[in-house]
Amino acid sequence: MIIECIPNVSEGRRQPIVDEIAAAIRRAPGVRLLDYSADPSHNRSVFTFAGDAAGVEQAVMALYDRALAAIDLRTHRGEHPRLGAVDVVPFVPIEGVTMDDCVSLAKQVGAAIADRFQVPVYLYEEASANPVRKNLEDIRRGEFEGLAAKMTSPDWTPDFGPSAPHATAGASVVGARMPLIAYNINLATDRLDVAKKIAAAIRQSSGGFRFVKAAGFKLDDRGIVQVSMNLTNFEKTPMFRVFETVKREAERYGVAILESEIVGLVPAAALHAAAEFYLQLAGFKPEQVLENKLRQAE
Repeated sequence: MIIECIPNVSEGRRQPIVDEIAAAIRRAPGVRLLDYSADPSHNRSVFTFAGDAAGVEQAVMALYDRALAAIDLRTHRGEHPRLGAVDVVPFVPIEGVTMDDCVSLAKQVGAAIADRFQVPVYLYEEASANPVRKNLEDIRRGEFEGLAAKMTSPDWTPDFGPSAPHATAGASVVGARMPLIAYNINLATDRLDVAKKIAAAIRQSSGGFRFVKAAGFKLDDRGIVQVSMNLTNFEKTPMFRVFETVKREAERYGVAILESEIVGLVPAAALHAAAEFYLQLAGFKPEQVLENKLRQAE
Protein backbone atom coordinates (compact mmCIF):
# COMPACT_ATOMS: atom_id res chain seq x y z
CA MET A 1 0.00 0.00 0.00
CA ILE A 2 1.40 3.38 -1.05
CA ILE A 3 -0.45 6.58 -0.20
CA GLU A 4 0.96 9.98 -1.12
CA CYS A 5 0.36 12.96 1.17
CA ILE A 6 1.10 16.57 0.19
CA PRO A 7 0.47 18.94 3.13
CA ASN A 8 0.71 22.68 2.53
CA VAL A 9 1.98 24.61 5.55
CA SER A 10 1.73 28.38 6.05
CA GLU A 11 5.44 29.02 6.56
CA GLY A 12 7.93 29.71 3.80
CA ARG A 13 10.28 32.36 5.17
CA ARG A 14 11.85 30.77 8.24
CA GLN A 15 13.86 27.95 6.71
CA PRO A 16 14.87 26.40 10.05
CA ILE A 17 11.18 25.86 10.87
CA VAL A 18 10.57 24.30 7.46
CA ASP A 19 13.56 22.00 7.95
CA GLU A 20 12.35 21.00 11.42
CA ILE A 21 8.95 20.02 10.00
CA ALA A 22 10.72 17.95 7.33
CA ALA A 23 12.81 16.25 10.01
CA ALA A 24 9.67 15.39 11.99
CA ILE A 25 8.19 13.72 8.90
CA ARG A 26 11.40 11.75 8.29
CA ARG A 27 11.26 10.33 11.80
CA ALA A 28 7.84 8.77 11.23
CA PRO A 29 8.17 5.00 10.65
CA GLY A 30 6.96 3.59 7.36
CA VAL A 31 7.12 6.91 5.52
CA ARG A 32 9.54 8.38 3.01
CA LEU A 33 9.85 12.15 2.58
CA LEU A 34 10.13 12.61 -1.19
CA ASP A 35 10.34 16.38 -1.52
CA TYR A 36 9.77 19.70 0.22
CA SER A 37 10.12 23.31 -0.82
CA ALA A 38 9.48 26.75 0.66
CA ASP A 39 8.26 29.86 -1.16
CA PRO A 40 8.98 33.16 0.65
CA SER A 41 6.59 35.22 -1.49
CA HIS A 42 3.70 32.89 -0.80
CA ASN A 43 5.04 32.28 2.74
CA ARG A 44 4.12 28.65 2.29
CA SER A 45 5.83 25.26 2.14
CA VAL A 46 4.79 22.05 0.42
CA PHE A 47 5.85 18.63 1.69
CA THR A 48 5.49 15.39 -0.24
CA PHE A 49 5.78 12.03 1.47
CA ALA A 50 4.47 8.51 0.90
CA GLY A 51 3.94 5.29 2.81
CA ASP A 52 1.28 3.02 4.20
CA ALA A 53 -1.81 4.36 5.97
CA ALA A 54 -0.43 4.01 9.50
CA GLY A 55 2.88 5.64 8.62
CA VAL A 56 1.27 8.51 6.74
CA GLU A 57 -1.05 9.23 9.67
CA GLN A 58 1.89 9.33 12.09
CA ALA A 59 3.80 11.67 9.79
CA VAL A 60 0.83 14.04 9.52
CA MET A 61 0.46 14.18 13.30
CA ALA A 62 4.20 14.84 13.70
CA LEU A 63 3.96 17.63 11.13
CA TYR A 64 1.08 19.24 13.03
CA ASP A 65 2.93 18.95 16.31
CA ARG A 66 5.89 20.97 14.98
CA ALA A 67 4.01 23.38 12.70
CA LEU A 68 1.41 24.48 15.25
CA ALA A 69 4.12 25.19 17.81
CA ALA A 70 5.87 27.58 15.41
CA ILE A 71 3.17 29.30 13.33
CA ASP A 72 0.83 32.08 14.42
CA LEU A 73 -1.55 33.09 11.63
CA ARG A 74 -2.37 36.33 13.42
CA THR A 75 1.01 37.64 12.24
CA HIS A 76 1.31 35.57 9.05
CA ARG A 77 1.40 37.41 5.71
CA GLY A 78 1.87 35.95 2.24
CA GLU A 79 0.51 36.02 -1.28
CA HIS A 80 -1.17 32.61 -1.18
CA PRO A 81 -4.66 32.26 0.32
CA ARG A 82 -4.69 30.21 3.54
CA LEU A 83 -7.16 29.06 6.14
CA GLY A 84 -4.80 27.39 8.58
CA ALA A 85 -1.26 26.99 9.82
CA VAL A 86 -1.44 23.56 8.26
CA ASP A 87 -3.67 24.66 5.44
CA VAL A 88 -4.52 21.56 3.43
CA VAL A 89 -3.73 17.84 3.79
CA PRO A 90 -4.63 15.73 0.74
CA PHE A 91 -4.27 11.94 0.50
CA VAL A 92 -3.66 10.46 -2.96
CA PRO A 93 -3.92 6.75 -3.89
CA ILE A 94 -0.74 5.56 -5.63
CA GLU A 95 -0.43 1.77 -5.43
CA GLY A 96 -2.36 -1.04 -3.76
CA VAL A 97 -4.92 1.39 -2.40
CA THR A 98 -8.26 2.76 -3.58
CA MET A 99 -9.79 6.21 -3.43
CA ASP A 100 -12.23 4.85 -0.86
CA ASP A 101 -9.25 3.87 1.30
CA CYS A 102 -7.94 7.43 1.09
CA VAL A 103 -11.38 8.84 1.94
CA SER A 104 -11.48 6.64 5.05
CA LEU A 105 -7.97 7.75 5.99
CA ALA A 106 -8.87 11.43 5.50
CA LYS A 107 -11.81 11.07 7.89
CA GLN A 108 -9.74 9.16 10.43
CA VAL A 109 -6.87 11.64 10.34
CA GLY A 110 -9.21 14.64 10.30
CA ALA A 111 -10.91 13.40 13.47
CA ALA A 112 -7.53 12.75 15.11
CA ILE A 113 -6.27 16.26 14.26
CA ALA A 114 -9.37 17.88 15.70
CA ASP A 115 -9.24 15.76 18.86
CA ARG A 116 -5.53 16.19 19.59
CA PHE A 117 -4.92 19.77 18.50
CA GLN A 118 -8.40 21.32 18.82
CA VAL A 119 -8.20 22.54 15.21
CA PRO A 120 -11.47 22.58 13.22
CA VAL A 121 -11.24 20.31 10.18
CA TYR A 122 -13.18 20.52 6.91
CA LEU A 123 -13.25 17.57 4.52
CA TYR A 124 -12.86 18.29 0.79
CA GLU A 125 -12.83 16.68 -2.66
CA GLU A 126 -13.70 12.97 -2.54
CA ALA A 127 -13.81 12.91 1.27
CA SER A 128 -16.63 15.48 1.45
CA ALA A 129 -20.28 14.47 1.14
CA ASN A 130 -21.28 18.15 1.02
CA PRO A 131 -21.32 19.45 -2.60
CA VAL A 132 -20.80 23.01 -1.35
CA ARG A 133 -17.62 21.97 0.45
CA LYS A 134 -15.81 19.89 -2.15
CA ASN A 135 -13.70 22.59 -3.80
CA LEU A 136 -10.75 23.86 -1.78
CA GLU A 137 -11.12 27.44 -2.97
CA ASP A 138 -14.73 27.57 -1.72
CA ILE A 139 -13.74 26.35 1.73
CA ARG A 140 -10.77 28.71 1.88
CA ARG A 141 -12.71 31.78 0.74
CA GLY A 142 -12.42 34.56 3.34
CA GLU A 143 -9.16 33.05 4.59
CA PHE A 144 -8.07 33.01 8.23
CA GLU A 145 -9.13 36.60 8.80
CA GLY A 146 -12.75 35.88 7.85
CA LEU A 147 -12.94 32.42 9.41
CA ALA A 148 -14.49 33.34 12.78
CA ALA A 149 -17.42 35.14 11.15
CA LYS A 150 -17.80 32.39 8.54
CA MET A 151 -18.01 29.67 11.17
CA THR A 152 -20.98 31.33 12.89
CA SER A 153 -23.10 30.10 9.96
CA PRO A 154 -24.57 26.58 10.33
CA ASP A 155 -23.43 25.92 6.76
CA TRP A 156 -19.83 26.16 7.94
CA THR A 157 -19.88 23.93 10.98
CA PRO A 158 -16.68 21.88 10.60
CA ASP A 159 -16.74 18.15 9.95
CA PHE A 160 -14.57 17.63 13.02
CA GLY A 161 -13.51 19.74 15.98
CA PRO A 162 -14.58 22.97 17.63
CA SER A 163 -17.08 25.37 16.06
CA ALA A 164 -14.65 28.30 16.27
CA PRO A 165 -11.16 28.76 14.79
CA HIS A 166 -8.03 27.78 16.68
CA ALA A 167 -6.58 31.08 17.93
CA THR A 168 -3.25 30.75 16.11
CA ALA A 169 -3.75 27.82 13.70
CA GLY A 170 -7.15 28.63 12.19
CA ALA A 171 -8.66 25.54 10.57
CA SER A 172 -7.44 22.76 8.28
CA VAL A 173 -8.82 21.18 5.13
CA VAL A 174 -8.27 17.42 4.82
CA GLY A 175 -9.34 15.24 1.93
CA ALA A 176 -8.69 12.68 -0.77
CA ARG A 177 -8.05 13.41 -4.43
CA MET A 178 -6.31 12.21 -7.55
CA PRO A 179 -2.76 13.46 -8.34
CA LEU A 180 -2.41 17.08 -9.46
CA ILE A 181 0.43 19.28 -10.66
CA ALA A 182 1.14 22.55 -8.85
CA TYR A 183 2.40 24.69 -11.72
CA ASN A 184 3.29 28.40 -11.76
CA ILE A 185 4.12 30.70 -14.66
CA ASN A 186 6.00 33.90 -13.82
CA LEU A 187 5.49 36.91 -16.10
CA ALA A 188 8.07 39.56 -16.94
CA THR A 189 5.96 42.39 -15.56
CA ASP A 190 4.74 43.80 -12.27
CA ARG A 191 1.19 44.29 -13.56
CA LEU A 192 -1.05 42.27 -11.27
CA ASP A 193 -4.08 43.03 -13.44
CA VAL A 194 -2.48 41.07 -16.29
CA ALA A 195 -1.86 38.00 -14.12
CA LYS A 196 -5.42 38.08 -12.80
CA LYS A 197 -6.94 38.45 -16.28
CA ILE A 198 -4.90 35.52 -17.57
CA ALA A 199 -5.86 33.39 -14.57
CA ALA A 200 -9.52 34.18 -15.22
CA ALA A 201 -9.13 33.21 -18.87
CA ILE A 202 -7.69 29.76 -18.18
CA ARG A 203 -9.42 28.51 -15.02
CA GLN A 204 -12.47 26.30 -15.11
CA SER A 205 -14.58 28.39 -12.74
CA SER A 206 -14.61 31.35 -15.15
CA GLY A 207 -14.96 29.42 -18.42
CA GLY A 208 -11.40 28.23 -19.10
CA PHE A 209 -9.89 24.75 -19.09
CA ARG A 210 -11.89 22.02 -17.38
CA PHE A 211 -9.08 20.82 -15.11
CA VAL A 212 -7.34 24.09 -14.23
CA LYS A 213 -7.57 26.16 -11.06
CA ALA A 214 -5.71 29.46 -11.31
CA ALA A 215 -5.10 32.77 -9.56
CA GLY A 216 -2.88 35.77 -10.15
CA PHE A 217 -0.37 36.90 -7.51
CA LYS A 218 2.24 39.61 -7.13
CA LEU A 219 5.72 38.54 -6.04
CA ASP A 220 6.85 41.78 -4.41
CA ASP A 221 10.32 40.53 -3.55
CA ARG A 222 11.04 39.94 -7.25
CA GLY A 223 8.99 42.74 -8.77
CA ILE A 224 7.01 40.36 -10.98
CA VAL A 225 3.60 38.68 -11.09
CA GLN A 226 2.65 35.03 -11.25
CA VAL A 227 -0.15 32.90 -12.64
CA SER A 228 -0.38 30.15 -10.02
CA MET A 229 -2.20 26.95 -11.01
CA ASN A 230 -3.31 23.51 -9.97
CA LEU A 231 -3.69 21.13 -12.90
CA THR A 232 -6.06 18.46 -11.64
CA ASN A 233 -5.94 16.18 -14.70
CA PHE A 234 -2.77 16.59 -16.76
CA GLU A 235 -3.88 13.97 -19.28
CA LYS A 236 -7.05 15.84 -20.28
CA THR A 237 -5.54 19.32 -19.87
CA PRO A 238 -1.78 18.92 -20.44
CA MET A 239 0.86 21.31 -19.17
CA PHE A 240 1.98 22.36 -22.64
CA ARG A 241 -1.55 23.45 -23.59
CA VAL A 242 -1.81 25.61 -20.48
CA PHE A 243 1.65 27.09 -21.07
CA GLU A 244 0.85 27.99 -24.69
CA THR A 245 -2.46 29.59 -23.72
CA VAL A 246 -0.86 31.68 -20.97
CA LYS A 247 1.84 32.74 -23.45
CA ARG A 248 -0.72 33.86 -26.03
CA GLU A 249 -2.84 35.66 -23.44
CA ALA A 250 0.24 37.46 -22.09
CA GLU A 251 1.22 38.59 -25.59
CA ARG A 252 -2.11 40.40 -25.85
CA TYR A 253 -0.87 42.73 -23.11
CA GLY A 254 2.65 43.01 -24.47
CA VAL A 255 4.02 40.76 -21.72
CA ALA A 256 6.47 37.87 -22.01
CA ILE A 257 6.81 34.74 -19.90
CA LEU A 258 9.86 34.93 -17.66
CA GLU A 259 9.85 31.31 -16.49
CA SER A 260 7.65 28.53 -15.20
CA GLU A 261 8.05 26.29 -12.17
CA ILE A 262 6.72 23.04 -10.77
CA VAL A 263 6.03 22.97 -7.03
CA GLY A 264 6.70 19.56 -5.56
CA LEU A 265 6.67 16.46 -7.75
CA VAL A 266 5.30 15.84 -11.23
CA PRO A 267 4.38 12.59 -13.03
CA ALA A 268 6.90 11.66 -15.71
CA ALA A 269 4.06 11.26 -18.22
CA ALA A 270 3.32 15.00 -17.98
CA LEU A 271 6.90 15.86 -18.97
CA HIS A 272 6.94 13.21 -21.69
CA ALA A 273 3.83 14.82 -23.19
CA ALA A 274 5.48 18.26 -23.14
CA ALA A 275 8.63 16.89 -24.82
CA GLU A 276 6.55 15.12 -27.47
CA PHE A 277 4.63 18.32 -28.20
CA TYR A 278 7.50 20.80 -28.33
CA LEU A 279 9.98 18.54 -30.13
CA GLN A 280 7.24 17.23 -32.46
CA LEU A 281 8.34 13.67 -31.74
CA ALA A 282 6.66 11.06 -33.92
CA GLY A 283 5.65 7.82 -32.21
CA PHE A 284 7.45 8.67 -28.98
CA LYS A 285 7.20 6.06 -26.23
CA PRO A 286 8.21 6.39 -22.54
CA GLU A 287 10.39 3.29 -23.04
CA GLN A 288 12.72 5.44 -25.15
CA VAL A 289 13.81 7.33 -22.02
CA LEU A 290 17.08 5.75 -20.90
CA GLU A 291 16.27 5.80 -17.19
CA ASN A 292 12.88 4.20 -17.81
CA LYS A 293 14.46 1.42 -19.82
CA LEU A 294 17.07 0.77 -17.14
CA ARG A 295 14.36 0.64 -14.49
CA GLN A 296 12.42 -1.90 -16.55
CA ALA A 297 15.56 -4.03 -16.93
CA GLU A 298 16.07 -4.02 -13.17
